[in-house]
Amino acid sequence: MPFHFDGIDHIQLAAPEGCEQAARSFYAGVLGWPEIPKPEPLLARGGVWFQYGAHQVHIGVQRDFVPATKAHPAFLVRGIPALREHLLRSGIRVIDDEARADEGVTRFFVADPFGNRLEFMEQQQSSAND
Repeated sequence: MPFHFDGIDHIQLAAPEGCEQAARSFYAGVLGWPEIPKPEPLLARGGVWFQYGAHQVHIGVQRDFVPATKAHPAFLVRGIPALREHLLRSGIRVIDDEARADEGVTRFFVADPFGNRLEFMEQQQSSAND
């Protein structure tokens, strides 16, 4: 093929109008993802952007907002037990899921402040003695 895909630049999640402070509290405050500036031409649209690792999450305003309760991004994590405990201490409901445990995947789901489903997952590394 004369083209190829390099990866994901960002994930867009929708939220209702006026979402910015709640998004900052959750994504920057709880998850610790730094807020990044939006380009000038996009500022009037509302919303807020965050950096996580090499990628970005864009929270965009949707007028007739309905949360994504099935479709979701899955974020790779190192130290997922610590993240789980941090979220619980922060008052975030964690939904554990064992469906991929036989593959060595630890994962759980949470809802952002707007009801969007988020998955956090960690692939367990096999030891050299396995």
